[in-house]
Amino acid sequence: MLTSTVTGTQTFATAYLERLAGKVIPEEHAVLTAEDARATYFRDADALEVKQKIHDRFRTNPKALHDHLLEALALRGTEELLDLGCGNAFVLERLRPHLAAGHLTGVDISPAMLAAARRRLAGVATPCEWIEGSADRLDALVDDTFDRVMCVYTAHYVADLDRCFAEARRVLRPGGRFLLTTDRPDSMVEMYDVHLRALRALNGPAHLARASSKARISLTNGHRHLAPHFDQVQLLEWQDQLQFADVQPFLDFYRASYHCSAASGPAPAPPSLLAALEERVTAAVAEVIATYGYFAVTKFSGTFICS
Repeated sequence: MLTSTVTGTQTFATAYLERLAGKVIPEEHAVLTAEDARATYFRDADALEVKQKIHDRFRTNPKALHDHLLEALALRGTEELLDLGCGNAFVLERLRPHLAAGHLTGVDISPAMLAAARRRLAGVATPCEWIEGSADRLDALVDDTFDRVMCVYTAHYVADLDRCFAEARRVLRPGGRFLLTTDRPDSMVEMYDVHLRALRALNGPAHLARASSKARISLTNGHRHLAPHFDQVQLLEWQDQLQFADVQPFLDFYRASYHCSAASGPAPAPPSLLAALEERVTAAVAEVIATYGYFAVTKFSGTFICS
């Protein structure tokens, strides 16, 4: 069974964005395997940290990601929590004060990300454990171990989604919750628009004109993947909008968004094409800022709460 709610009252959806998404968002999505991600986008924590810092600085929803997750996690403070694809522990750092008497375990495929996670939470009294591995291969973890399991914006990298969710259910204690956070396929449509218009103008290769790999497991198809493994699935949706009054931070965000800027992943754009893309994207964004005062990037996100 699926139930759906929207958290908060703030909405950035407009009829214009809906029409734009219908014209802009590609039907075919990019595929970035775990191996590709580890070798390119997650070979270090730099790009991820750029996106995290920019998102925090330029967001307009007063509730941050961890605020939405706290609502979905419903913590008492003593839970054993497992984060699948923990990255640099940016989220865990913000959740940790709410689990001071609990225990944190992070799993990630990237040694560089786990090193960043260890540094971020070094010295905290809450016990933390870091495991290198894939979310669909949790053989090192025994059944009924965790009160909460979450997978935040990382499931689209997992090779075997069905096994991933079966494993999450296996290690989850009775009465526990599994959280899957992802986006709608039309999230960040404004950035897709300027990117794809620039790509078309430069006759760029077709394989670069694809939607985010998040479309593989999104808010529109997530229930279909989760329902075979969980009795109850609730979707908690929220929106945010990044507003840039200066081109440079937007350009930094664009560069760090591998699926849109085509800067990394399998068969990345050559440096000459990347430079030409950035020149055209910069001009388009600068024109919008000059006309309207800022350039917006609208995010349609949410979390499936499964039990």
